[in-house]
Amino acid sequence: MVGQNKGKKRGAASRETPEEKAPLFPKSKGIDVPSDPEYSSDDEEEVEEGDFDEMLKEMANDQGIDSDDAGDSINEEDVEEGDDESDIHSSDIEGASSEDGDDESEDGDSSEESDNEEDSSLVRVASRSTDDQHTAVDSQDEIEGNSEEELEEVNMDKLTIRDFVGDIQGWKEYRKTLPQIDAGYASDSSTEDPANTIGNVPIEWYEDYPHIGYDIDGKRILKPATADELDKFLANMDDPDVFRTARDEVNQQDVKLSEEEIDIIRRIQGGNIPDADYNPYEETVEWFTSKTMQTPLSGAPLAKRGFIPSKWEHKRVMKIVRAIRQGRITRSSAPSKDAKPRFYDVWEKAEQNEEDSAQQKRLARRARMPAPRLALPSHDESYHPPAEYLPSEAERQNWLDEDPDHRKKNYLPQDFGSLRSVPGYERFVQERFQRCLDLYLAPRMLKRTTQLNAEELMPKLPDPRDLRPFPSVESLVYLGHTGRVRSISVDPTGLWLLSGSDDGTVRLWEIVSGRCAKIWDLKETVHMVAWCPSADVCVFAAAAGSRTVIVIPSELCDEHKRLLSEELVRAGFNSAAQAEEGEEEDDSLPVSWDMPTSAEQATGIHVSVTMHKTVKSVMWHRRGDYLATLTSEEGGSSVLIHQVSKHKSQRPFRKLKGAVQSIMFHPTKPWFLVATQRYVRIYNLMQQALIKTLQPGVKWISSIDVHPQGDNVIVGSYDKKLSWFDLDLSVKPYRSIRYHRQAIRQVQYSRKFPLFATTSDDGTIQVYHGMVYQDLNQNPLIVPLKILRGHEIRNSLGVLDCLFHPIQPWLISSGADGTIRLWT
Repeated sequence: MVGQNKGKKRGAASRETPEEKAPLFPKSKGIDVPSDPEYSSDDEEEVEEGDFDEMLKEMANDQGIDSDDAGDSINEEDVEEGDDESDIHSSDIEGASSEDGDDESEDGDSSEESDNEEDSSLVRVASRSTDDQHTAVDSQDEIEGNSEEELEEVNMDKLTIRDFVGDIQGWKEYRKTLPQIDAGYASDSSTEDPANTIGNVPIEWYEDYPHIGYDIDGKRILKPATADELDKFLANMDDPDVFRTARDEVNQQDVKLSEEEIDIIRRIQGGNIPDADYNPYEETVEWFTSKTMQTPLSGAPLAKRGFIPSKWEHKRVMKIVRAIRQGRITRSSAPSKDAKPRFYDVWEKAEQNEEDSAQQKRLARRARMPAPRLALPSHDESYHPPAEYLPSEAERQNWLDEDPDHRKKNYLPQDFGSLRSVPGYERFVQERFQRCLDLYLAPRMLKRTTQLNAEELMPKLPDPRDLRPFPSVESLVYLGHTGRVRSISVDPTGLWLLSGSDDGTVRLWEIVSGRCAKIWDLKETVHMVAWCPSADVCVFAAAAGSRTVIVIPSELCDEHKRLLSEELVRAGFNSAAQAEEGEEEDDSLPVSWDMPTSAEQATGIHVSVTMHKTVKSVMWHRRGDYLATLTSEEGGSSVLIHQVSKHKSQRPFRKLKGAVQSIMFHPTKPWFLVATQRYVRIYNLMQQALIKTLQPGVKWISSIDVHPQGDNVIVGSYDKKLSWFDLDLSVKPYRSIRYHRQAIRQVQYSRKFPLFATTSDDGTIQVYHGMVYQDLNQNPLIVPLKILRGHEIRNSLGVLDCLFHPIQPWLISSGADGTIRLWT
């Protein structure tokens, strides 16, 4: 019967709308019934009857009802017949009876008899129900045992425990017929308690089991069917919401995120407040206002004496009036402007103009200097100084014999056993008087100092990372020379590298691989190697000892370029060409153009230019036909200019002041730069005149280089100083840099990038960013970029030469350790 009632009630409740459903136990009756989503009448039968009776008695006592005398306290109320919401329709009863017909047939005879008795008791109680209770019809047998008129008057849903005080068994059976409470959105169990109740147990523990946990009733939750990766991929391709789906590992299911949840996730990722409606900048609510209310301290009425004039105040006023009449109280006269104060500040201005404003006078008072403070006492002035501060007898005697005006100290340190034994200072008055004289007579002036910040003095330079590319990493080391590598040179194509060393050899290297392609043995120390800058020929010059050889590496050039190179070098040997010139050679020049030996010609040496002194430097003109050499000879013969195509040599200077350190052709103009020990002179070869003399202000110049645009020159010196000259600005250095710790050996500009580098005997190479602007009103930008370390110092010599790659932002250096290094 209980099962039938439950099924019928559930069928009737399913036809009700959510708005029509009323709470099963109204709050007016004061009965709290827990909502259990998994509750069923079958589970309730397992509770022992004694425990359930005790629970009902406790609930009745909580409502203020005595379970024994409950029958006398029942208030019978009539049910309103006109309440449409609580009426029971016959169609609903017939539908409920038809749905549970099968269950009714399955019950035994004994259960039917007990159910009939219980139904009769429920009908008796229903006749006493109040008009504010809801309808609850639970079984077909109840309807058959009562007439339609009685059922219309019954409101079964509003029964409470007060209506069953006399029949506890009836209340138990009625409670079983009540429908389950649906845990909606407002219920805690639907929002907080998950379906899987395993808690914080790792889900990996259930990998070997067919279930993933337990529900609230302790029943196992089986694992859902899992698809393979291909099925997942196909499902994701067909699912438009795949990117807004999250995996719930506890319940083993995919959960589609709502728009609100996606918005919360985006806010958390962006570092914002998850709640979109939360305003962190709400206006302040002054719960305790800062405006104090003006209220009297007491509500008592004012005293009468507050309205009557005071007798004692009248006597005091009359006393003052009599004193004024007798002349004992007079008005104080205003001080005259010419009267000087009795006490005044001697450091203040003696004469102040009357026109000075109050602001100027206030600033004058603020600008006054305070009196200088006395020096703090030292250890030797203590009454018990350490032993090392006490003078010896000889020192004491010397101090006494010395003139008091020449003494460093006007006292001698003394040691007293205790502070009580210290006598009075006999020179106290004299010293205070001397101090006053110093303050009065010593002139003082206010020295205004400017507060400077160290960061403000530093120039605003860009970040070196923004000035890339520049060489910063050692990429390759060329090994093979056994002596110092004094000079290096790169061909115009940027593929081959020449190096000259103290071992008497010139080596040809492939730059990219580091392979040594060829070696020329010149038997003497090679001071300089230089490629011809012309791209039409393949020729280089090497200075070894007192001669300069011109070599054509035929392995590196094609047939056409080789023929042009041989024509350039061998044209001077044509005697017919010399006869046509009709010019006599200058025998005073210490130069001879010779044909090399057959063995040297086999190696590619085509011309040998012999001089009287050791050749230190060789420089090509940009056209490739002229060659300048520098020898160790003093005077004008140390600098010679040679024409390779005619085998002619000339001396551009008759006399030179000082020993020449370096020479160079200007890259764009017919100028020739000569660097002596302290000056750099620039000559115009066309006009044969001195243009200007640069004064770097150093003791010994070591090297020079000209910017590719031709308007700037850098000069390196042995006294660790680098000077940058702007030829359009001044003959003085625009910028002087001293970052090296030892002598600077070589300076070099990059022909393609705004870079220049310096090498030093400290074993380092310093790379700078040197941007020269087309705007003449804007000064060049010089920024230190990188310090390259890798060369070893041998016999106080470090890096001897460096050269930038003609195409790439690479730097090649050679040092006294016999190595050549490529920096990229």
